[in-house]
Amino acid sequence: MTFNTVIFDFGGVITSSPFEAFNRMEAERGLPMDFVRRVNSVNPDNNAWAKFERAECSATEFDALFAAEAQALGHELDGASVIACLAGEIRPDMVAALDQLKSLGFALGCITNNVPSGKGAGMAVSDAKAAAVAAVMERFDHIIESSKAGVRKPDPRIYNMMCEALAVSPSRCIYLDDLGINCKPAAAMGMAAIKVASGAQVLRELGALLALTFTPVDV
Repeated sequence: MTFNTVIFDFGGVITSSPFEAFNRMEAERGLPMDFVRRVNSVNPDNNAWAKFERAECSATEFDALFAAEAQALGHELDGASVIACLAGEIRPDMVAALDQLKSLGFALGCITNNVPSGKGAGMAVSDAKAAAVAAVMERFDHIIESSKAGVRKPDPRIYNMMCEALAVSPSRCIYLDDLGINCKPAAAMGMAAIKVASGAQVLRELGALLALTFTPVDV
């Protein structure tokens, strides 16, 4: 079976990872490294982060809920500071790869866990960045945002929603995500899943699956 569809995560794949921004903030504030990830790993399906990604709480409510969860783990950190780290920088190599795939006739999907905060799907903090993200989003044939769908990865339903929207079998899809936990359901339903560690790595592995060469972009 040949692949005809590539489904992308957004943050950490098309853009730089928010975890990098989290780590910088943690260092600046004297917090343990990966503290934000630790908070978000407690009760992962129903904590403040999960609720925010499903739009079950407002930004103000998330701010207070996250602060309480952080305090329970021994440190002071408000949710608003976490939100401020979410919008990553667009990776030109990934945008060029989108254009190359589209020109070759591949269907393109995007499944992003995001929150109802900032400007647009990429949670941008400025109009200029929101416009840049919107221009990237136009390349996709279908986009699913957790904050609009009310379901978030790694819930298998969100991957099925994408396959139904694109009218494609999972076995003909390649799925890219920077979190292994989000790759597992995609692989379990028959997609070829690639865990993204860097732009160069994912384009190398994606190219191998598709027998393509992706050319790096000079910036």
